[in-house]
Amino acid sequence: MTVMEHTLPDGGTRPPDPAELEAKRARVATLNARYRHHSATAVLQGALRDPEAGKIAMVSSFGAESVALLHLVAMVDRKTPVLFIDTRLLFAETLTYQQDVAERLHLEDLRILRTDQALVDKTDPYTALNMTDQDRCCTLRKTVPLEAALQGFDGWITGRKRYQSPTRANMEFFELEEATGRIKVNPLAHWGPDDVRAYMEENRLPKHPLVAQGYPSIGCAPCTSKVAPGEDPRAGRWRGQDKVECGIHFGADGKASRSAS
Repeated sequence: MTVMEHTLPDGGTRPPDPAELEAKRARVATLNARYRHHSATAVLQGALRDPEAGKIAMVSSFGAESVALLHLVAMVDRKTPVLFIDTRLLFAETLTYQQDVAERLHLEDLRILRTDQALVDKTDPYTALNMTDQDRCCTLRKTVPLEAALQGFDGWITGRKRYQSPTRANMEFFELEEATGRIKVNPLAHWGPDDVRAYMEENRLPKHPLVAQGYPSIGCAPCTSKVAPGEDPRAGRWRGQDKVECGIHFGADGKASRSAS
């Protein structure tokens, strides 16, 4: 396990060259055509072994459904870099679960990402930013360390699925992140909630302990609440706020996506 603290240079993410973007759009189109009718496992194998995909890392929150994709990745290649963002505001149960799952799956390259403590102390000295500016808090504690850690990678594996929101209804296995030029890999794009549950049960994968306590979607402790029966599974994330995503997914304009993750 590697612990990495990061501060992005002034200016943040620099947009890729237009010619480079065009070449990567063609690469993404080739990958989608090649793996269009393949399974999640085949897509992962392609992402991690196909030269067209480049150097790939996995980003995982070790949340409610994360273990399914982590297990698939471990079956394909346990040496895949797995990036876990420790915001320093996570539930203690998440930190324990992360350690347990990583050991059980024998993940060989787990990287714990944190924003440099000096920057946290300067920007959020009283650990109260989540109460006044949640977007800025997410940027400080999630986007900054992730964007720095992804430097040098051509793409990253996500757990996003089509069922999660209307904006993802036509999501492909491979997408181009226009703001950074990196490729997103979505192996579970076609999976539904029942598919995730069935996979976890069939493979006897451990559940996040907070799920049984009424937390079907789990983020930082100050911004996650229990969900009542019948509520949307993500209703407990940033409850009462006009916010549905933590900001690690960039749009074509370089701004954080507002769609569910």
